[in-house]
Amino acid sequence: MRAAPVASLLAVALLAGCKPAAAPAPAAPAVDAATATTTNRAVATVAEAFLTPMTPADNIDSPASWTTPDGQVWLIDTAKATDKLVVYDGQTGAHVRDVGSTGTAPGQFVRPNGIAVVDDLVLIVERDNHRVQVLQLPDFTPLGVFAADDLRKPYGLWVNKLANGYDVYVTDSYDAGEDAQGNDVLPPLAELDKRVRRYALQVQDGKAQAKLVSSIGDTSEAGALRVVESIWGDPANDRLLIAEEDESYASEFKVYTLEGKFTGTTFGRDAFKAQAEGVMLRPCGKDGWWITTEQGKQRSVFHLFDRHTLKHVGAFQGNTVANTDGIWMSMAASPRFPHGALYAVHDDQGVVAFDWASVAKQLSLPLECEN
Repeated sequence: MRAAPVASLLAVALLAGCKPAAAPAPAAPAVDAATATTTNRAVATVAEAFLTPMTPADNIDSPASWTTPDGQVWLIDTAKATDKLVVYDGQTGAHVRDVGSTGTAPGQFVRPNGIAVVDDLVLIVERDNHRVQVLQLPDFTPLGVFAADDLRKPYGLWVNKLANGYDVYVTDSYDAGEDAQGNDVLPPLAELDKRVRRYALQVQDGKAQAKLVSSIGDTSEAGALRVVESIWGDPANDRLLIAEEDESYASEFKVYTLEGKFTGTTFGRDAFKAQAEGVMLRPCGKDGWWITTEQGKQRSVFHLFDRHTLKHVGAFQGNTVANTDGIWMSMAASPRFPHGALYAVHDDQGVVAFDWASVAKQLSLPLECEN
């Protein structure tokens, strides 16, 4: 989460000092240039499968997961306040190790925020180093950094794997200074044309190199990206979803093309009662669901929207998880989570896991998908 312009959002400290504990599992047409609507606010409850150790000093922000060659699942999270990555066991929530330290050298970080894992690479957005760093797993070997000449206040990213490399989309929530109360001042609409930066990334011979492909940001009233962090794409449907976090305007998702054109479609405004945050796509063959986050201070709500129509198909909350920043949907089957797991940050202090089978059961979603 980042502060909205003019009105700052206050964090609430919950459940400090908790330790990991296993929780029992609980029992159409495409959208064009119209705003998709929500008709049902019913929220199911799904018990968290685990909660990692709580470390308030870290300010945990965003998770990503990776399956090791021997089948272990690593849950890798950014720790903004302590400038490191925290690694947990993705099946139990147990702490495994910390990676990195404060600084500008390879393998060091200054306020790491967004994170993504693709193949054996982990990419980290560093807000205060104004760059993206690429590390190689399993040893977290630094391969390079990029974008420092372009980014001003970066937060989130999405990586699109291509046949010959990767496209990396990075959100940049730069501002126009501060007002007398110390709140961020939003730039005028005409200056919001670089809210997302797109890079072409190549990794060869142990080096990561990237070049700027384009800058993205509509400057119209409807399409402008005012306060941005979370972003995810759907190449099969040429869609790029970007969360609008300026609550003084609206909490919603804007739909762009992968080339960076605003499609005219927004959705979720009537679903979210708190800030729109993390977003992931859960494919189910050619269908599937967008998983989005409503960052409630007392309880986070996760809203699912149809992959194609963007219609609201259900919502759920946990017994504990609140004030969620980033989420990560792992599709990998594991002994603990045969149908995958949804990981969600809890109140800047830890991470919870939801068994996808439990989510699907509560929301009456199919577990088996046709290709």
